[in-house]
Amino acid sequence: MGSIVRFENVGLRYGSDGGSDGETLSDLNFALAPGAFYFLTGASGAGKTSLLRLLYLAQRPTRGVIQLFDEDVVTVPRERLPGFRRRIGVVFQDFRLIPYLSVYDNVALPLRVAGVEERDLDAPVREMLAWVGLASRSDALPATLSGGEQQRVAIARAVIGRPEILVADEPTGNVDPEMAGRLLHLFDALNRLGTTIVVATHDIHLLSRVSNAQTLRLEAGRLSDPTGALRYPPRTGA
Repeated sequence: MGSIVRFENVGLRYGSDGGSDGETLSDLNFALAPGAFYFLTGASGAGKTSLLRLLYLAQRPTRGVIQLFDEDVVTVPRERLPGFRRRIGVVFQDFRLIPYLSVYDNVALPLRVAGVEERDLDAPVREMLAWVGLASRSDALPATLSGGEQQRVAIARAVIGRPEILVADEPTGNVDPEMAGRLLHLFDALNRLGTTIVVATHDIHLLSRVSNAQTLRLEAGRLSDPTGALRYPPRTGA
């Protein structure tokens, strides 16, 4: 497989305004390699969150082709989308923890959905909670946690199933620099196991903290890639 993600002439428009001038994202052409690490950067309002929503299939584009795992996910029947989503881990900017589940059960949820037996859950969940520094809060409910603690639960939940793609929207925005470094180390370790990582951030200081990471930069909804390393010519033939 040459690329795990491929965008061809992708545009996204919210609402009904016609023409490319009303698009939030315009003319995106890029491919992501399996097992690579990418930072997605850009000013506030550049379209980072919208691009991530396309990646984890929460939004369909207005135009263009998006391929994940060598399949066109724009035209795929909706009943097949959950199968694709189970292969993608997501760290949301607003956490999206289930409020009535404990920290332990929030983190265990992806494994339970995947059919892991209860007897096989405890070790990986406890290990993941220890890694993000929440071993002592396993029985707590999300409402009793700080914003940084909720962020760490969201990250643990996203990575515990070792997804093929991990998409993270400002994952270090609510933690201190020491924990930010620890979480980046976790992402880097997951990447070394083969997961493709896409981290959206406005913190340029993070970019040098992961070896061999590549950078995609959005400017007003368009991909700016002065090196040309991530671009490719759109296909013109049959």
